[in-house]
Amino acid sequence: MKIRIIAVGPKMPDWVNQGTGDYTKRMPREMPVEFVPLALGNRNKNSSVEKARQQEGDAMLAAIKDSDHVVALDLSGKPWSTEQLSDQLQNWRMGGKDLALLVGGPDGLDSRCLARANQKWALSNLTLPHPLVRVLLAEQLYRAWSITQNHPYHK
Repeated sequence: MKIRIIAVGPKMPDWVNQGTGDYTKRMPREMPVEFVPLALGNRNKNSSVEKARQQEGDAMLAAIKDSDHVVALDLSGKPWSTEQLSDQLQNWRMGGKDLALLVGGPDGLDSRCLARANQKWALSNLTLPHPLVRVLLAEQLYRAWSITQNHPYHK
């Protein structure tokens, strides 16, 4: 199973690339994690937020494969503990599909992306900066995998 984190946002600072890279390198070959960065929709004083979100949604939907199991990160989703994420990871793996995790832009996900999602996950009730979300996702995926392997990292 491949895991793709499809995320809207500008180029990330070096500390984000180092942090995500550290955890993605630790993932097993049979479960690689890849980040798919997407450009922000056009935002200026003459354009609407909805139009920008639609542009981001177009790019996101184009990046999703028909066969992907899609999980949208959204405040309306279910919050999972790390142990529950580990269970989800096992279920996704047993499902035999690749996984696409969707991270919206500053104004959230387009409604079409939410409709396409098989599941919705609330990463936190906190408002988190996009760079931190990427590192947090990579770390939690590694931690969830380590639980499935009885690896001491989780302790």
